[in-house]
Amino acid sequence: MTAPKSVDVGRFLREELGSASPDLLRSMVKSFAEALMSAEADAVCGAEYGERSDERVNQRNGYRQRAWDTRAGTVELAIPKLRSGSYFPDWLLQHRRRAEQALISVVATAYLLGVSTRRVEKLVEQLGITSLSKSQVSEMAAHLDAQVEAFRNRPLDAGPYTFLALDALVVKVRERGRIVNVHTLVATGVNADGQREVLGLDVTSDEDGAGWLAFLRSLTARGLAGVRLVVSDAHRGLVSAIGAALPGAAWQRCRTHYLRNLTTKVPKSAQPWVATLVRTIFDQPDIDAVRAQYARTVTALAERFPDAADHLDDAREDLLAFTAFPREIWKQIWSNNPQERLNKEIRRRTDVVGIFPNRAAVIRLIGAVLAEQTDEWTEGRRYMGLEILAKARLTVITTEGTEPDPTTTQLTAA
Repeated sequence: MTAPKSVDVGRFLREELGSASPDLLRSMVKSFAEALMSAEADAVCGAEYGERSDERVNQRNGYRQRAWDTRAGTVELAIPKLRSGSYFPDWLLQHRRRAEQALISVVATAYLLGVSTRRVEKLVEQLGITSLSKSQVSEMAAHLDAQVEAFRNRPLDAGPYTFLALDALVVKVRERGRIVNVHTLVATGVNADGQREVLGLDVTSDEDGAGWLAFLRSLTARGLAGVRLVVSDAHRGLVSAIGAALPGAAWQRCRTHYLRNLTTKVPKSAQPWVATLVRTIFDQPDIDAVRAQYARTVTALAERFPDAADHLDDAREDLLAFTAFPREIWKQIWSNNPQERLNKEIRRRTDVVGIFPNRAAVIRLIGAVLAEQTDEWTEGRRYMGLEILAKARLTVITTEGTEPDPTTTQLTAA
């Protein structure tokens, strides 16, 4: 297939370079694309444009304009029309879609990085694309769905997952003409290689026991096994769901979430002092020192804030479940607080969106963020040493007043 002889490529390049046009690349793309389409249309007709030939089976019938969004900007293409039938360059354009795949990737990546659809529209205008609407931006971002779905449903075959962290974030979604809160359930774990990994994501209407139980069972169906300690907040029904779906795993109340609850019991001016005092509990060298410091902290709080002291005393066993594990594991459980940093990153992306149009959009954006984070964790340094993981798997967890069973563990009561 050859381009029409009417196009003198050499003369065209000399004229454009001589004029130093800022739209040189766009003009070149337009001219060469139209030349190739013209040649293909001539092949369909059986003869070149304007040529008399017995082999001609069709005739040209003008052009139709089509805007084509490229990395060089929006190009107005003249697509040949035929007198009989129709012609469309499938090798160049997609039906009912004006953006090339590279542009789709750019837009979807910008959306993933937390750029709103309105800002993406302004961004592509700076690239010379003038006809990209907010709805088209959202449609382009939808190409992430297949990748997110594969990530959410992948087999969990890197276990055993010794440590598991569960958390939920609330986001706003439009449903049936109203703005409602939905709960995004996220599970992260430490795999057999000592690397952190996002294990699952789901969206539920309410953060109740049924939602958590269904979520955890979906994880076990995909291969989640070998969990020895689960760290989470004390959400309604969550602890019971852990006991039902992960028998043999101990439950540790999340220190960060608990401190937020505890500091609401004291005046704002005293909150830093209370938080610092409680953190000293987790910095002790052994179990006896931890429990002794816990008692001292309760006593210190009782002198000024009796309600806070009672609140802390009631949460004693929930907060000290980690002491069943060897001392070198404690630091790994509490260091760096990766779940909270992950939540902040999710919030940074979702706050840009504000209100999601539907639940699928929530899963698309947060799922892409979580997949990206898992890739970074995989490429980074090992989070937990293999020797520490081995000791954790050999730790026997028992409830108070029961005899240790060397083969099984029991869920610590909430």
